[in-house]
Amino acid sequence: MKFAVTYPMVAHPWDPKLITKQGVRDFARTAEDSGFDGLGFTDHPCPTDRWLRAGGHDAVDPFAALAFCAAITDRIKLIPNIVVVPYRNPFIMAKAIATVDTFSDGRFILATGTGYLKGEFKALGVDFANRNQIFDEAIEAMIGIWTTDDFAYEASTFTALGQTANPKPVQKPHPPIWIGGNSKRARRRVAAVGNGWTPFPAPRVLATTAKTPPLETLDDLSAMLDELWAYVDQAGRNPADIDISYLNPAGGQPADANFDADTHIAGLADLEALGVTWITVNLPGDDIEATLDTMRLYGETVISPTRS
Repeated sequence: MKFAVTYPMVAHPWDPKLITKQGVRDFARTAEDSGFDGLGFTDHPCPTDRWLRAGGHDAVDPFAALAFCAAITDRIKLIPNIVVVPYRNPFIMAKAIATVDTFSDGRFILATGTGYLKGEFKALGVDFANRNQIFDEAIEAMIGIWTTDDFAYEASTFTALGQTANPKPVQKPHPPIWIGGNSKRARRRVAAVGNGWTPFPAPRVLATTAKTPPLETLDDLSAMLDELWAYVDQAGRNPADIDISYLNPAGGQPADANFDADTHIAGLADLEALGVTWITVNLPGDDIEATLDTMRLYGETVISPTRS
């Protein structure tokens, strides 16, 4: 099992120390020193103020932040959580990813999603209703420009007449692509072109509001994984080549005073038996020192025992 953390700008407002050179440096180095395998940043270029005031969160630019982290770490994977693919021209995005992958000696993993905030789509001039087609075309275009010179492609929103972009990513044929979402379409995408799947917990009430399939229990996850493996088999691919990233609620939240590491480790075993290979660990964002302490404690009580 591998472990990842996302930079905890989980509140609005957040601890000002999070948005400092020292804060990001301490976060990245503490994550690596504590045994985490991946770190990431969320992607919200311009969410609506209404969403922020209703419980949403701010974000920094994930590519700029991960480039900074690449320079101050040596081992940890760089995994945005997640890049909303339709927000950007795919060739601009491919260039940023290839740059970070090059500067990090091949540590970038592209975790992606189609997005759901209509107001943000409108502000960015992107057709929300067409986001799935835009997503699929962008993935094809990025793979093409990373692996091919004189690349030609006709999409609904752009045309490549014979493009070449260097440097190519360090990872061959390209950085791993993880696809987020609970839908059948997301799992079909994973089977077709993905290297990982990142579902997210969705209580049935939230799922109805967000118009996404509910995911509350291990039984829900198991059924979705059975479907994913069937799609993977139909595509002639090996399930062992596909990562599954999820959360582990067993034992409570790591920042809680009553966090039960033994129960949490038992929950990891249950998830691993289903095929989960990565766990994203929730961190507090109201105090940078609490963030760092939580990572250190999790490393000592969970990561280290599971690897000894």
